[in-house]
Amino acid sequence: MILRELSEAIGLSGAEDDVRALIVSHICDHVDDLQVDTIGNLLAVRRGTGQSNLRIMAAAHMDEVGMIVMGVDGDGFLRFDQIGGLDDRILPGLRVLVGPDRIPGVVGWKPIHLSTDDNTVPKKRLRIDIGATSKASAEAAVKPGDHIAFDSPFVELGPTVRGKAFDDRAGCASLIALIQGERFPFDLYVAFTVQEEVGTRGAQIAAQRFEPDAAFVLETTACHDLPQDPNEPDQTTITRLGGGPAITVMDHSMVSDPRLVRHLTRVAEAEGIPHQFRSPLHAGGTDAGIIHLTGIGVPSVVVANPCRYIHGPNSIMNLADFENQSRLLRAAWMALTPAVLER
Repeated sequence: MILRELSEAIGLSGAEDDVRALIVSHICDHVDDLQVDTIGNLLAVRRGTGQSNLRIMAAAHMDEVGMIVMGVDGDGFLRFDQIGGLDDRILPGLRVLVGPDRIPGVVGWKPIHLSTDDNTVPKKRLRIDIGATSKASAEAAVKPGDHIAFDSPFVELGPTVRGKAFDDRAGCASLIALIQGERFPFDLYVAFTVQEEVGTRGAQIAAQRFEPDAAFVLETTACHDLPQDPNEPDQTTITRLGGGPAITVMDHSMVSDPRLVRHLTRVAEAEGIPHQFRSPLHAGGTDAGIIHLTGIGVPSVVVANPCRYIHGPNSIMNLADFENQSRLLRAAWMALTPAVLER
């Protein structure tokens, strides 16, 4: 399963090389042009059937959240900081892989028997234990700047799957499936982007290069559909697992182009494809937030896989939602004409 390969690959922001190589192996025989730009984006063009002269961009980001080694204490424990959005509350006891040699480690914390603090322990007070017995032995194994990834194997759980980096390896897997299928009426300009988790940097460069007429971003988004306390003020679920791919109407970085939202909705209803709408007031942003501002402006929309425990070591995603993401986009692209974008 491509999703398994992508999930278990390691590629934190700024070091997406292994993920990029894996994607190349799956799409190189299905595209008409393939190159890597100066920042590390994987850019491809798949020529269409010639029925439409639209230039359509599709983007999914390759990078994942994680941590970075900042130094070594005198006793051989590693100091670290985050890459991308991490919650300090998930860190204690976390299993990790450190550096290019994937050295196993654990985020250490005070035993519960000795702890009297009910507050979250900030990451600056946590350390990673790789089994080193001295500063010298730790420095022989790792160095400042080494990346630290979640140690999370991919597991199938019936209708759902568990693993790391579904944000956004699931979007990458869906985009690969779309590239491997039949050609679209228009030329498809594909960007597997870098550094989304630290500021949507790769997407800006890719969109400037492509100058598309419209852009579709394949993403993974938060899902909070667990039983909740009715006395809590925030009952937002954001999305629901099993409800189908989520069409974003608005997030903190953009308002999706209403014409593209309507087009996706009409196609989903006509084709009987399950779908839902992402809660608009939830925080967060995607590559679409910078793509839609590029050049003279690019009509953009996001279609995302709902995912529980996003930006954590063990996210859970529904396989039907995942499959329906590419199904919805394929149907929508086949029906996409210049008339859809007319004002």
